[in-house]
Amino acid sequence: MRGSVARKTFEGAERWIPPTRNIGELSRAIQKCRGCDLYHEATQAVFGEGSSRARMVLVGEQPGDQEDLQGQPFVGPAGAVLDRALAEAKIRRRQVFVTNAVKHFKFERTPKRRIHETPTSGEVQACRPWLFKELEIVRPDVLVCLGATASKAVLGPGFSLLKQRGEFVSSAYAPKVLATYHPSAALRAIEEADREKVYGLLVRDLRKAASAMHP
Repeated sequence: MRGSVARKTFEGAERWIPPTRNIGELSRAIQKCRGCDLYHEATQAVFGEGSSRARMVLVGEQPGDQEDLQGQPFVGPAGAVLDRALAEAKIRRRQVFVTNAVKHFKFERTPKRRIHETPTSGEVQACRPWLFKELEIVRPDVLVCLGATASKAVLGPGFSLLKQRGEFVSSAYAPKVLATYHPSAALRAIEEADREKVYGLLVRDLRKAASAMHP
């Protein structure tokens, strides 16, 4: 059809996920995943990190440049913002499980650097089985979705971050799910006042999430 945009479909990750509940085994197995095409350009897949008994899981969008190179989630500039926000919310990072909805870095290569590109809905859909496996193992009391991509991956395409940010909802993956801004949003805002506002809301939402964990 003239003017239409073809949506690429992918096989999905299911057949690459081994029957194990060991996080280490899964982080090794994901390196062989060919569920979508993002593995072609990425350095490596970046699996979640943290205790399999964590009571809180944080889900972001995808690895960034530094995460792709180091093989760990949230170790770049956005990770530094998240660490600061967690500290202000009185949450110890080593006590949470941190991961992303998409496990490979999607980017546009320029002469100077690699520029982040938002994953398509097809890429998110293809990679979701890895996220769901992580959530099945950890079984958190509270699940925090960082940004719109993570929110839609967990709560469905009809979820609106702008309308529902900071509100608890229930899902099959955790008794309480809360969506908030991705830490990178505090970096992207042009005006300092906007950066401070976004960061302040992120901290406030993290504090709310922390207070909701079961004793």
